[in-house]
Amino acid sequence: MKNKELNLNAIKKLIPHRKPMLMIDKVTSIIPFVSAIGVKNVKNNEYFFKGHFPKRPIMPGIFIIEALAQTASVLVMHSLSLKYDKKFVYFMSIESAKFRKPVFPNCKLNLNVKRKQHRRLVWKFSGEAKVNNFKVANATFSAMIIK
Repeated sequence: MKNKELNLNAIKKLIPHRKPMLMIDKVTSIIPFVSAIGVKNVKNNEYFFKGHFPKRPIMPGIFIIEALAQTASVLVMHSLSLKYDKKFVYFMSIESAKFRKPVFPNCKLNLNVKRKQHRRLVWKFSGEAKVNNFKVANATFSAMIIK
């Protein structure tokens, strides 16, 4: 299996997300049908910090899960050699999400996703988000490919 790195332009060819909802900046490792590692550089001017929370800004947990899901979407689309103008990957479920530590501005969020199962159009993943090698969140989630 071949390991590959994807920059932002390559990611934008695979998934339709754009700012402000594009939650990954690059994929540093992708092994087709197996795993991917995404990176989100959490900047201090992210739009959500204005209201979550103004005196102590924290990245919303659901956006951490969204970043994991986008990394998984890149893995699926890259593995199947698809572009987002033909098919989309949609969230189906989130299971056992846990938020362990807050994510603050000016940190690097590492997003590790692994395929647990793949049957036809449905994919299931485990995901783990880390900052400085400390786990900040993890979840199991599934998605489906839609035309």
